[in-house]
Amino acid sequence: MNTIQRRWPTLALVALWGFCAGSAYATNGYFTHGTGTKNKGMAGAGIALPQDAIDVVNNPAAAVLVGNSMQIGAALFSPRRSYETSPSLINGNFGAFTIGPNDIDSDSEYFVIPHFARSWQRGDDSAFVVSFYGRGGMNTDWKGGTATFDPDGPGPLPVLTLPGTYGAGDAGVDYSQGFLDLTWAKQVSERTSFGLAGILGFQFFEARGVGSFAGLTRTFAASGGTEFPANLSNNGHDFAYGAGLKLGVHTQLSERTNFAITYQSRIYMTEFDDYKDLFPEQGDFDVPANLKVGLTHMVRDNVALSFDIEHIWISDVKAPGNTISKLFQCPTAGQGGTDLNKCLGGSDGGAFGWDDMTVFKVGLQWGNGGDWTWRAGYSYGEQPIPKDEMTFNILAPGLIEHHFTFGFTKQSRENREWNFAVMYAPENDQTGPNNFDPTQTVTWEMDQFELELSYGWRF
Repeated sequence: MNTIQRRWPTLALVALWGFCAGSAYATNGYFTHGTGTKNKGMAGAGIALPQDAIDVVNNPAAAVLVGNSMQIGAALFSPRRSYETSPSLINGNFGAFTIGPNDIDSDSEYFVIPHFARSWQRGDDSAFVVSFYGRGGMNTDWKGGTATFDPDGPGPLPVLTLPGTYGAGDAGVDYSQGFLDLTWAKQVSERTSFGLAGILGFQFFEARGVGSFAGLTRTFAASGGTEFPANLSNNGHDFAYGAGLKLGVHTQLSERTNFAITYQSRIYMTEFDDYKDLFPEQGDFDVPANLKVGLTHMVRDNVALSFDIEHIWISDVKAPGNTISKLFQCPTAGQGGTDLNKCLGGSDGGAFGWDDMTVFKVGLQWGNGGDWTWRAGYSYGEQPIPKDEMTFNILAPGLIEHHFTFGFTKQSRENREWNFAVMYAPENDQTGPNNFDPTQTVTWEMDQFELELSYGWRF
């Protein structure tokens, strides 16, 4: 019986999200550019401009400032990715692992991502909010291609060319997340509110076509080459869950200027047991901590300008943060290494090598004095993948740096409204060496767009 079957009662609790979400985002690393339709219309800026119950996701202190309200919505998200590898001079000889040359576009380009929030005001100075949202992650589906390498190292088999990006069939990952926040906030003074949220997180993960790296796993190395890993590739979807905390403050600095700050802790997740030979720490993949700071100034009564900064500590989590170079210290890597913990699945094993991210966001909101409110925004964050981490990141090329957004709200009738946002992230590319064949380069490309629609009530 596999892990998902053993946990079917837990999975039933998140079945609605699993049905709707499919796979999720890869915008700011593997965080979204914003949460909530109004926030996304300003490229994620505006944590100091709370308007709806869903804004507690960006800052829990917002709960006491948004009244009794509810929002429900969904985004249609489309990441478009491709990779290309150059010809090699050694084609799998001398211990090299040569990819292609391939030129492949990823399938699976459209995903639906839902969100929901409901707030209840408790007297004049406190509030409670329940919110649910999909966030983080990425998806790739590489069909075709070849890889050339010696499948048994110094053994009797010759160098072979095998189908698939990594020579183990069609390759890719499916990584999806959902979060349930339970938020409480209190007005602690005339100008300042404080909020606290408990976060329940859920993750699904699947990896395909990476079985060719079995020789670099701790399982294989520790057995002296007699035991092949059972939890590396093609094991279907595995499920993990965990919890974290979020703190936030919102304060009015002056008649027209508001400031907000929010910190989300690392979300500690259970391990992906079916992929404990792939990720460091036997399948651990926590959600990294992040900090947001925001300032909103009311230029006029109906015009708000927001500037936010977000920092994400990606490198603190070993699964995305550990570098691929650690694998060369594994005893079976052929580089004279002796450390089993550096192998795939080891306590400090090689992985994707992602850096931390800092994202800068600016957003503008203006009204016409009637039923329409308009929004626009821009954000920039240097993508987190170094040029010397190309080979494994074919599975997860989170390359996006610029986001351009636009949105609006239309009052449909009293205390009812439609919200819309569109995001475009222009193409970004990167070229670097194949980590297992220095005579070959790997190039990724990615661009994205997203449409989001939501409906809101006030009570």
